[in-house]
Amino acid sequence: MRSSKQAAAATATENNRGISGHMFTLHQRLYHALNLGTRYSEGKEWKWKCTDIEIQRHVVRSISSFIESVSPDTLHHPLVKDSMADIVWALVWILQHKSEAVLSIAANAVVKLIRVIPNSILQPYSLYLVHPLASLLSSHLLEISIACATALNMILSNLSAIREKSVWEILSETKTVFLIVSGIRKFSGGTMSTEYFQEMASLLSTILQKWPASRFSVWNDTKLMEVLEAMHENPDVSVKVALLKLYSGIALCGNGAMKLLQDGEALLQMMVLCMGRSGSYSVQMEGFRLAQRLATNKQGCLKMLSLCCEPIVKAIIDGMTGWTLSSGKIANDQMSLLVEACRLALIIRWDGEHHDYFWKKGIDKVLLDLLLEKFQNGQSVHLLTFEEQISEAQEVLKVDALLVLRPYMWDILGWLAIYCREDFNPSIHSHEQLMDMLIRCACLTFTDSVRKGWQICQSDLSEMFRSESASRAVLMMIYSPSKYIASKARSMLSEILEPVGKEYLKRSLRVLNFTSTRDNFGIPDMLQTGINLVALTCCACLPWYQSYIVKSGGVKILVAFIKWCLSNDVHIGRLSFAPHLHNIFSQRLCCWVCKEDWEGNDILLLYGLWGLAELLHYGSISKNFDIFSGEVEYTEAQFVRMLQEICSDNSALGLKWNAAYILSYFGFYGFPSKLGRRIGKALDENEFADTRLILAKGESMSVHGVILAIRCPSLLPPEELSHDEKASDGSSGRCAVDKQYGKFKKEIRLSSHVDNQALAKLLEFIYLGYLHAGDEHVKKLKILAKHCSLQPLSTMLGKRRPKWGTLFPIYDLTPSLAPTGHHFSYGLLLDLCLRTFFIAWTSVSYPFTFLLNYVGFTNVSWNDT
Repeated sequence: MRSSKQAAAATATENNRGISGHMFTLHQRLYHALNLGTRYSEGKEWKWKCTDIEIQRHVVRSISSFIESVSPDTLHHPLVKDSMADIVWALVWILQHKSEAVLSIAANAVVKLIRVIPNSILQPYSLYLVHPLASLLSSHLLEISIACATALNMILSNLSAIREKSVWEILSETKTVFLIVSGIRKFSGGTMSTEYFQEMASLLSTILQKWPASRFSVWNDTKLMEVLEAMHENPDVSVKVALLKLYSGIALCGNGAMKLLQDGEALLQMMVLCMGRSGSYSVQMEGFRLAQRLATNKQGCLKMLSLCCEPIVKAIIDGMTGWTLSSGKIANDQMSLLVEACRLALIIRWDGEHHDYFWKKGIDKVLLDLLLEKFQNGQSVHLLTFEEQISEAQEVLKVDALLVLRPYMWDILGWLAIYCREDFNPSIHSHEQLMDMLIRCACLTFTDSVRKGWQICQSDLSEMFRSESASRAVLMMIYSPSKYIASKARSMLSEILEPVGKEYLKRSLRVLNFTSTRDNFGIPDMLQTGINLVALTCCACLPWYQSYIVKSGGVKILVAFIKWCLSNDVHIGRLSFAPHLHNIFSQRLCCWVCKEDWEGNDILLLYGLWGLAELLHYGSISKNFDIFSGEVEYTEAQFVRMLQEICSDNSALGLKWNAAYILSYFGFYGFPSKLGRRIGKALDENEFADTRLILAKGESMSVHGVILAIRCPSLLPPEELSHDEKASDGSSGRCAVDKQYGKFKKEIRLSSHVDNQALAKLLEFIYLGYLHAGDEHVKKLKILAKHCSLQPLSTMLGKRRPKWGTLFPIYDLTPSLAPTGHHFSYGLLLDLCLRTFFIAWTSVSYPFTFLLNYVGFTNVSWNDT
């Protein structure tokens, strides 16, 4: 029989199987040390405390020794997991006790604990460490504050979303942001420890990334910004990385980003330098990320580019070309840098001079190199037959070394095409065959995705995401302002589709028709629907397929689809189709305003309207179909009202323009708005009209001078216009009106060339924002609109498709109320507002400012009225 000592040893060995004897011994020593303190209950948890400094030091050293003995194989051993609560509570007490003799080793023990123990094990307890660590950031001993900042940063970086609110309450209570900022501000003039700045800046950037409420007090601190600018010259790589991360955190706030850009030459010079090839990969990547944050919207992007356009484009091109393949693979750090460079290259989604620099730097060659390295020498594919060129392109698309970059490449190609000039010629900056091969590869990818159809949904969703980007690129190239790109894309797509194009279209129409009858569907279905919409829109401008689409009911199918989108509130942004555009910070932005958004969150509706507009253009020429013939449930009048609502609400610019463009095929020209409809009620109200327009034949029309002066000052006589004022459309405009009412104070005689009916329609546009006219009036209206400098109306009357990104005209009467605006009496303007809303004088109990602001007039005070 074994002795009791032997039996106990055997039991211990069985319970601790899988760990070394040394680790077991250190565990016993740890608990021997912990037992020297006192355990007390607080709610359901047992905590540890001890005021003896020597015991605290002994406990911390025992904790450190035990953690050091933990290996990857023993991380999830019960002995380790069960010890975490006791270890954390001991460290929490020691940190809260704030004895300087032991704080340094305690803080370093916390760092060691977080680095060794997986977050999945430690997270239930790590929250308790936040408060004591944050409270020690202001310690006058640098080694303590540095260690606490390091530990706290690691905890916050691994924090789960459900705990963020609780942690922010702790950070607010301990004034953590204030302590960090004060700490950094303390050190200026070169006295700051590199390690201190690195850890504090890294911690602050983590806080800025997670909690928007922390940002204002940082970017608004002038002294802090001066200290950060002084750090630009520090050559230490770790300092550069921390500094760039901190700036990126500030730039997550739109106001913070604009603050950085106000006097941003020094910052941008440093950023561009970091993006260059001379820097390490970590510095380059942070430089690219900062530039991405600063370019979150058009305003920030163009401000950044106005300060250093060419250097940024050069850095992007260098980032997209500085890679090598080894055994068909690319190194991870090179791939990460390529992704960041491609993301920043998407600044071409906005028009500007940077497009010219991209072409000058050979962006087409760069994109083709990313498709396949062998094309970097620009081989003469133009010498091959069409079949051989197709075969070459198909071989290109089989290469998958850089497959993850394909969506970026197609997006870049599409944006380049949609913003091209009409006279663009690729031979100026590169070789035509490079551009041709890019177009051919995009068309092949697109047609292949349409051919595969539902099979892609079932097999490889990532392939479908890549196909969506290629399809979109083809769409943008086909409708590019560049005659070269548009003609090449159309001819290549026609040739590739020639054998089976009608079969593909038939399938696309069937998918869209089926979608219009469904209640809901998932991402794969939405993605496939989007690709089919793009296919239909692309083929709608190809003569070979236009008649087929119309005869197959394509117009009615698109009308039904648009109605279905609006009736079911189908709001799908392109981000749902483009995971490559997502990043970890995209949901953390604040104070960024993207008023110039062309696509918005209705990408399917945009594609549907786009395709319908093109088919209506074809139909207006061929006159071979009637959309609403035989329709009872959904009439033309209902459809028109629906399009007018799109123009009037807060839809994205692309939706508004396409809806207005389609309306022109129903005789409605212009830009409907809610304010226009309200003010338009005064068009036939002579009671408040103060100006008479007299035509050559003696006929006359009554108008309101204030509306005329703001909306169409060209109709006013030159002698009534002041040289020191500008109307909303850029023409001169000031007109004085008598304050008495009841009779006309101005009579304006018009040229004999002005037609009565054309003028009536033009006034309809001036008041309502749009007009309704038949074909017989359009020609005269074109002439009148041109002479009146109403360019947007001329675009609509000429049925010219607006350029991508063009701002939608706004119905705005506020210039009449500006201090330097038109000097019409406020009484007349208020009378018009009151009449418009049918408000009786006796019911006016609100300040005039309420009424004026209600109909769109801002910045008007009670004293003004």
